[in-house]
Amino acid sequence: MALSEAIPAILVLADGTSYRGCSFGATGTTIGEVVFNTGMTGYQEVLTDPSYCGQIIIFTYPELGNTGVNPLDEESERPQIRGAIARNICHRPSNWRSTQSLPDYLKQHQIPGIYGIDTRALTRKIRNVGTMNGGISTSILDPAELLEQIQAAPNMKGLNLVREVTTQRVYEWSDPTQPSWEFNPKCQINSEPTYTVVALDFGVKRNILRRLASYGCRVIVVPANTSAEEILKYNPDGIFLSNGPGDPATVSDGIETTKALLKAEKPIFGICMGHQILGHAFGAETFKLKFGHRGLNQPAGLTRQVEITSQNHSFAIDPDSLPSSVVEVSHLNLNDRTVAGVRHKQLPIFSVQYHPEASPGPHDADYLFEQFVEAMRVSRKSQIANFR
Repeated sequence: MALSEAIPAILVLADGTSYRGCSFGATGTTIGEVVFNTGMTGYQEVLTDPSYCGQIIIFTYPELGNTGVNPLDEESERPQIRGAIARNICHRPSNWRSTQSLPDYLKQHQIPGIYGIDTRALTRKIRNVGTMNGGISTSILDPAELLEQIQAAPNMKGLNLVREVTTQRVYEWSDPTQPSWEFNPKCQINSEPTYTVVALDFGVKRNILRRLASYGCRVIVVPANTSAEEILKYNPDGIFLSNGPGDPATVSDGIETTKALLKAEKPIFGICMGHQILGHAFGAETFKLKFGHRGLNQPAGLTRQVEITSQNHSFAIDPDSLPSSVVEVSHLNLNDRTVAGVRHKQLPIFSVQYHPEASPGPHDADYLFEQFVEAMRVSRKSQIANFR
C-alpha cells in the first residue's frame, strides 16, 4: 500500500511527545503502556501472549508482517495487545504457512497499529525515560486531546490484569495441533501421560502447556482464583504457576493460594508472573523495572553456564527481600543483575523470570521442564516408599 493511500494515525506518549504515521490493523483509538520488544522473529507469538495484555508494543525490528499469521503460532485465542507500533508493514506476506496478512489479522480483532514511525528513536526514548502510557488513534488527531485520555488511564504499577486473561473454567489441556516434530529426544510425544500437573492460569501461553504435555504430563488448567484446597483435590504430582500480565503484587488470590500450596511440599514450577507470585509467597517484594525485559536474547545464569533466554516482564523480585534461610537465587539476568530464578533450599520448588518454552526464542532453558518432571518422579517415589 502506498503511503498516499494509507489512513493517517498519531501516537502520543504520556509526556506529551507525539509521532505521526499511518494506520494498519483496526482504526479508532487505543491506550496502553508503551513497551518495546527487541526480537527479530516471533511477532505473532508476541501479539497473542497474554503477558502483553494492556500494552502497546514497539517492534524494534524494522520489517513486520513478512511471514503473515497462521493459527498454529497463536499463544492464546486472540491478540492480547492494545496496539502495535512498527517502522514498515508488509501487506502481502510470503510464507507457505501464512493464512492471513498481519494488518488483516489485527483489523479482524479490532487492534489498532501505526507504522511509518522512527521506532529506533522511539525505543531510545523509552530506554532513557522509562515505559509510560501512550495512545494510538486515527479518530483523534489532535495530540492535546488524545493526551487528556492517556493521562486519565491507569498506570501498570498497581494494576491487576490477570483477571482479564485467566480462564473462566477448569479444563484439561488437549492440543490437536501438537506439532509432530520435537527438538528434545527425551520428550514423549503421543505417549500416555505419566504425571498430573495442575496449572494455575495467570495468563498461560499455549506452548508452555505443549511443553508440559511433551514431557508426559496430563495438564489440568484452573482459574487464577482457584484455592489450594480445590487444586489439591486433583491429587497433582506437581503444580505449575504460569506467566501473566500486570503487577504481581495485586494478584492476592494467587499469592495466598501459592502460600498454602508451599505447605503441601509438592513440586512447584513457576514462569514469569508465576516466578513473581512465588516470590511474594516466600515473603519477598517485587518492583517495577525502568523499561522491562522483552526480547529473545537475554543472557541468564549464575556460574559459568549462561542461557540465552526469551523474556517478557515489567517487574522483578527484590533480592534483598528474599528470605535467605529458605530460598536462594538460581539465576541472574546478566545484563542488569536482576533476579532471573529462585529455588527453595530443601523442597522441589523453583521458578524463573524468563520463558523456557521457546515460543518464540531459543531452546537453552528447555531442561527446566525436564527438571520439573524429574522432581515429580522423585516425589512420587518418595510417597510410595513412605506408604510402604
